[in-house]
Amino acid sequence: MNAEIPAPATGKTRSFGNSRPDLSNATVREDLAMTGRCALVHLPTGRTCLLPLRHQGPCEFHGPQEAESVAGASS
Repeated sequence: MNAEIPAPATGKTRSFGNSRPDLSNATVREDLAMTGRCALVHLPTGRTCLLPLRHQGPCEFHGPQEAESVAGASS
């Protein structure tokens, strides 16, 4: 599916051809998601899943410092 969806604030259309449509979700860290990680954030604790995208089984959440080091290493 190659959907074009208007961005809420700008009115511009955004194409989701090869990118992740879940990036607009506040529970996904965009910087980690763009590196191929699950990047789901557990909002009550602020911990982030660092497993690969579409991993098998439940998320494994890691602390903010570890997530920052992974995000920084991929920049």
